[in-house]
Amino acid sequence: MRAYERLLNYVTVHTQSAEGTGSSPSTRRQWTLARMLEEELAGLGMKQVQVSPYCVVTAVLPATAGCEDVPALGFIAHMDTSPAFSGEHVRPVLHFHYDGGDVALPKEGRTLLVSDFPFLKNWKGRTLITADGSTLLGADDKAGIAEIMTLCEELIASGAPHGKICVGFTPDEEIGEGPDHFDVAAFGAQFGYTLDGDIEGGIEYENFNAAGARVEITGVSVHPGSAKDTMENAVLIGMELNAKLPPEAVPARTEGYHGFFHLDEFTGTTAAARMAYIIRDHDMAKFQEKKALLEQAVAETQAAHPKAKVVLHMRDSYYNMAGQLKDCMHLIENAKKAAELAEVPPVVEPIRGGTDGARLSFMGLPCPNLGTGGMNFHGPYECITVEGMDAVVKILHNIVALYANQ
Repeated sequence: MRAYERLLNYVTVHTQSAEGTGSSPSTRRQWTLARMLEEELAGLGMKQVQVSPYCVVTAVLPATAGCEDVPALGFIAHMDTSPAFSGEHVRPVLHFHYDGGDVALPKEGRTLLVSDFPFLKNWKGRTLITADGSTLLGADDKAGIAEIMTLCEELIASGAPHGKICVGFTPDEEIGEGPDHFDVAAFGAQFGYTLDGDIEGGIEYENFNAAGARVEITGVSVHPGSAKDTMENAVLIGMELNAKLPPEAVPARTEGYHGFFHLDEFTGTTAAARMAYIIRDHDMAKFQEKKALLEQAVAETQAAHPKAKVVLHMRDSYYNMAGQLKDCMHLIENAKKAAELAEVPPVVEPIRGGTDGARLSFMGLPCPNLGTGGMNFHGPYECITVEGMDAVVKILHNIVALYANQ
């Protein structure tokens, strides 16, 4: 079975994670895909197939004869989809012989515009896969799962030499909790790769330092007719707070190594409001400065509105894995060689986000990130190609072979 065929099956399973549920996994619906993958892994002939009490799926493909001393490699992807956009009732659409132009999606009047997404021109002639416009697709990260599954199936069928292959599928990556209950020692890999990037050939070993922040504002609500010198409008207080942050330090105005504040949620009434931020920077010193700046903005806003209540809750999510990988650059070099052997240009760039691999690297499993072939994650314009997924599977085969032949 080709990787894209698996993807078409996986994306129909609703696995959206959710913030603040207090459970792990954060949503019970992720169990449905976990059990499917457990059954599929066992059917392929994988060994030690299990699902942990926290919905982490793991399996092992033992080394072939003569490769027992080859470093054990882990391949990891996540099952959940982003809470940012609906992942329920996903209906994938295949656009055969894509002409390289704009693509009208069947629902919601949305169009995938080449002017907005210039990479589409490079996909002319391929088979493009999108959702129908009403949901995200879920290639983030079900494409990664499909590619890992296909690698394992093909290795078993071909009998090609390989070291021990460890497979892991995690829940809740999209809310930063994927490795919370990942047992690195039991997993059994010496080195790992997450498949959670975008373009095929993508290789990422630098990522943001990240924190999540929540601001809760309690205002003073009275009748507007008698509000003078009494009312404290929580929504307006929140707007005032956000205005204290640098306007250029937002996702839409930054790229590369530049960090940002992202106001991801702002809800409320006169009486109470809630703001949710994500804070990102590759540089640790600048990351700490950004957190301090938000703390200062909250303190100044509280001082300006003593009758209101402005409370900040902030927690670090993950850190830049570059330092953890500096002694394991063979992972990057072999990934580059593997891409070149698959006739895919390697693209080494920093992640403007994070992956399970960032935290796993700090937990003792050096784990850079590879592209899956998908683009435009977390929204209705998400897309991928059949050929891109096939290329990723070839890259994975080449990585396995490079380690086996060392």
